[in-house]
Amino acid sequence: MRIPVPVHRLPEAPREARGLTSEEVLTRRGRYGRNDVMARPRRSSLATLRESAGDPMLWFLVGMSALYLALGEVTEGLVLMGAIVPLLGMDAFLHHRTRASTEGLQSRLAARAFVLRDGREEQVPAVDVVVGDLVRVDAGAYFPADGLVVRGEGLQVEESSLTGESLPVGKRLLGHLPSGDAPPVEGRYWGLAGTRLLTGTAWVRVVYTGADTLYGSIVRSAEQGARARTPLQQAVAHLVSVLLVVAAGLCGVLAFVRWRQGFGWGDALLSAATLGVAALPEEFPLALTFFLGAGVYRLARRQALVRRAVSVENIGRVTCICSDKTGTLTEGRLRVVQVLPAEDLTREALLRAAALASREEGRDPLDTALLDEAARASVPTRGVTVRATFPFTEERRRETAVVEEGGALLAVMKGAPERVMACCALEDSVREAWTRRISALAREGRKVIACASQSLAPASWRGGEPDHGFFFLGIIACEDPIRAGVREAVRECQEAGLRTIMVTGDHPETAWTVARELGLGGARPVVMTGEALEADLEGARAPPAVDVVARALPAHKHALVRALQAHGEVVAATGDGVNDIPALQAADVGICMGERGTRGAREASSIVLLDDDFGTLVRAIAEGRQLFLNLQRCFQYLLLIHIPLVFTAALLPLAGYPLLYLPIHIVWLELIIHPTAMLAFQEAARPGRLGPARERRAARVFSSRQWATVVVVGGLLTVGLVWGYDRSLGVGRDVAHGRAVALASLTLASACFAAVLTGLRTRTARWICAVSLGVSVLLIQVRPIAVVLGLHPLHADDWARVGLGVLVALVPLLLTRGTRGLSPALGRRGPWPAPRRRHTAG
Repeated sequence: MRIPVPVHRLPEAPREARGLTSEEVLTRRGRYGRNDVMARPRRSSLATLRESAGDPMLWFLVGMSALYLALGEVTEGLVLMGAIVPLLGMDAFLHHRTRASTEGLQSRLAARAFVLRDGREEQVPAVDVVVGDLVRVDAGAYFPADGLVVRGEGLQVEESSLTGESLPVGKRLLGHLPSGDAPPVEGRYWGLAGTRLLTGTAWVRVVYTGADTLYGSIVRSAEQGARARTPLQQAVAHLVSVLLVVAAGLCGVLAFVRWRQGFGWGDALLSAATLGVAALPEEFPLALTFFLGAGVYRLARRQALVRRAVSVENIGRVTCICSDKTGTLTEGRLRVVQVLPAEDLTREALLRAAALASREEGRDPLDTALLDEAARASVPTRGVTVRATFPFTEERRRETAVVEEGGALLAVMKGAPERVMACCALEDSVREAWTRRISALAREGRKVIACASQSLAPASWRGGEPDHGFFFLGIIACEDPIRAGVREAVRECQEAGLRTIMVTGDHPETAWTVARELGLGGARPVVMTGEALEADLEGARAPPAVDVVARALPAHKHALVRALQAHGEVVAATGDGVNDIPALQAADVGICMGERGTRGAREASSIVLLDDDFGTLVRAIAEGRQLFLNLQRCFQYLLLIHIPLVFTAALLPLAGYPLLYLPIHIVWLELIIHPTAMLAFQEAARPGRLGPARERRAARVFSSRQWATVVVVGGLLTVGLVWGYDRSLGVGRDVAHGRAVALASLTLASACFAAVLTGLRTRTARWICAVSLGVSVLLIQVRPIAVVLGLHPLHADDWARVGLGVLVALVPLLLTRGTRGLSPALGRRGPWPAPRRRHTAG
């Protein structure tokens, strides 16, 4: 990971052991702002209670308590008022859980910092650190901002909060800044906010503070993205508005009918209010918000940091992944495996030329591999002065350095073999022989570079890059091992119908070999170059039939993403550089590599992978799919339990029966429904199982068959409740007995519905079902409590009727669960055609 350093932010001499003056501090704070990393302060308990006070159930309790007290029913009024306490506590707990993933980040930030100002060291709040400050960080302390390490010895840093890497990272002192207005500097020279120093004492020159830090930018963008309304949220909001209109109409009708039946205005208001709260669909938006928050938290634990809430939905609908190779499918750490010098040249001479053409500052993985191999071979590179460098670019695909040694100038070049050989004078037979060797190595999955050199006359060289007349030195083959677990992740994608396309800048032969090792495209993956793909996409009427895009430029990746979307795919694209931004923005889910990703790539992406691992991406998709299934089952549960509750609360009073539910009974049921819906369905994705793909219509929660199941099961339970209530009233019209039967049926049904829908696969689901049922039995069967609640304890034959009614309602649900009717088809394949085998490698 390389981070740019705007030179204007630093004092004239960054390494100078001089702090800022008070005047400089004020000037820089006014220019760059405070070091406020978090987007907002931690919420107080009072603020959480105020937010919880928006729950309609609380106002229902207050209103009903006042009504009972006005009617002289003191006991009922006080009982309802006391029910506010557990409901407030439960809401506060749920609000706390939805914010856990973001609030937990605060613990990774320094509270205070030691800075050098006005010639003396002083301790200040971390928020008062400014750009340009010289900060001292002791072992065990957190870095307060992002800065360059300028002094220290034996520094080891724990960076798991940013990279997911548990091993300590060694830090080096920055000798001098590379030239330029904003030169990039390797991460080994940085101390980053949110990371902790394990050993030594570091002095850091601050470059970025607040939202500009890597830690702060991720946290703030995640907060901003969380406020965006997703398609599913919009659909649920529409559903809630329709249900509210229906509920209001039913309440008005019920109040009018009860008043006309002669029950009085008190009974009419009580009936209408009870029905209104029973029919109020506040659980649906609350469940959606809670599940999205839980999804963000669970993905963060999977090393996938969500920056926009819509990604939690979209990642579960992904049907195609356009993945980079280096660092994502592979380890991204090259090592030299073969050194093949030209005739009459030694291995050490070839390695020396490769090392001289590599950069010490701002080195990439290839430079690191070559320099490390040269060091292991004890190749001398000291005493050489670099006069000019001409860096590698995607267009040039080569890198040249002009060095001076003993008064002589030497130009050394390394890069793609075809580009290097084009600058060399080679006989056709020799060129063909080297080409065959290069192709053979590429077929083995090696990354092959060629090296060349030529002597320059100091008097004639004018500072430009030589591009001809080079002497070919030979080739070096490097290997980038496939990451552990990636083969299994690719196979998991294939089994779940999730298409994977590898996009790489490597040679087609190398890309083909890596694809075969991964299992992409079977035994003979389809490989196309970026140029061939671009030509193939012009006027294409079908999605591109390709497994690997080699020699790909950023424009080719962007065109691939657009083409796949045009043919109905939901695309996830990975990237790490500024040149990947167009593809990241175009993709349905843009995924940035957190270890290597630039600031621009992180801003353009919707998810940041903290460990750059393809397996992490697949696990994130699995969590997204599982989250939708959890939410779907939660909504099914809510509908299954609310349909009989609402219909019996409305139909029985309309038919002239006494009120079935009193306000305290609605509170009782809500105290069961809320935690069951929010907590029992929080199932994590199981390892090794990607899960079913969602339909592309994001706002569609249920299929027609699922709606039919919900209606049938809800209808059967409604009939069972009416039958049980009528039988239990008896000749003496024992209303308390009938209510006890109805409440026993609903609580048993709640536990059974949750048990069937969750499969009792989690400990939380088992506990909630057991506790809710056990507490309900106690409330009904313990006579003093039952009397307070307006109930009579039930006999054995009553419980038998309750069990029979619930069992009959459960039959359709059990049958559909047995045929997977409540989930989209498992293993559904994507709509893409079989790849056309018209361009393969190997």
